Amino acid sequence: MTVEVDAPTVLDKATEAVHDAREAVQTTSRSLAGAIDAGRRPGGLLDQLARLTRKAPLQFLAVAFLLGFIVAQRR
Repeated sequence: MTVEVDAPTVLDKATEAVHDAREAVQTTSRSLAGAIDAGRRPGGLLDQLARLTRKAPLQFLAVAFLLGFIVAQRR
């Protein structure tokens, strides 16, 4: 028993899947870029984080290391 597959149909389905995936990635990228831009505005979370890092880089590095260690312990 042989099953014949219509090559153009399979190619069309694959092309559509790639197109849908590309659209999903673009939408996600735009969403993340918007969130990052909002965080970088004066007073935003990323702006405050950057200021703290400039004021006390070694202390901030120590805190980041400890948080990373705690997260790694849980996994």
